[in-house]
Amino acid sequence: MPELPEVELISRALDTLVNGRTISTAELRRERLAPQITPDGFAAALHNAKINFVHRRGKHILFDLGNEKTLIVHLRMSGRFSLLAANREDPKFTHAVFYFEDETRLVFDDQRHFGLMKIVSTPELQEAKELKKLAPEPFSEEFSPEYLRDTLKTSKRSLKEFLLDQTKVCGLGNIYAAEAMFAAGVHPETSAYKVSAKKVPLLYDSIRAVLNIAISHAGDLAVDPENLEGGYFSVGDETVWYVYDRENEPCRNCETPIVRLKQGGRSTYYCRKCQRK
Repeated sequence: MPELPEVELISRALDTLVNGRTISTAELRRERLAPQITPDGFAAALHNAKINFVHRRGKHILFDLGNEKTLIVHLRMSGRFSLLAANREDPKFTHAVFYFEDETRLVFDDQRHFGLMKIVSTPELQEAKELKKLAPEPFSEEFSPEYLRDTLKTSKRSLKEFLLDQTKVCGLGNIYAAEAMFAAGVHPETSAYKVSAKKVPLLYDSIRAVLNIAISHAGDLAVDPENLEGGYFSVGDETVWYVYDRENEPCRNCETPIVRLKQGGRSTYYCRKCQRK
């Protein structure tokens, strides 16, 4: 599942590629991709719609359109956009196609069939079910140490589960939650409301720093217009992670073997010494 940095990268790349273009026709090939509208309705809503810009809210990609509509896209596990020339074949699992006047087309394919699209009125965008309950963006003024402290106090769940709740902290997924907890020196099984006053600002800074580093690194990667999908970042042959997916490998800080545990059906990685309860 792509996390905030991946979605940010893809949104920026899409904005560069299709900003200002007009969708001459749109084709919904898999109805369950956009279950709240028919293929004919999908085509009608996007016919001759100019793409003003592409941006992001949480893990959702948002196409702001000139007809006062917004196309909301969630990539889920394997959703991918490709900008293709007229002579290129569609990918095998193509579920939606957006044709432009210059005969290029933006194709959405999804091998796992979990992606979702929805068309909403732009003036009512923030009231859309997918966005309405999202927590503040991690780089916004609303997401402050005070916000994090007060929100942590409301939850008895483990810190890991708290950080994955998009209504509490927006944009974090399994990887960056693990990395942020390590950077802050907080054990993942700590109850959210028990995170100490001393640790809260460290956790706040760690969340933002981990996301910032990932976004900055993503910005250095070349954009392939035929392969815009959620991925995870590596430097050479070595990943940038301190704990994620490094079970039994030595901690980069203290050389204690990294431990893996299961929380909510997902793996969590941490260092026993650097992240004591």
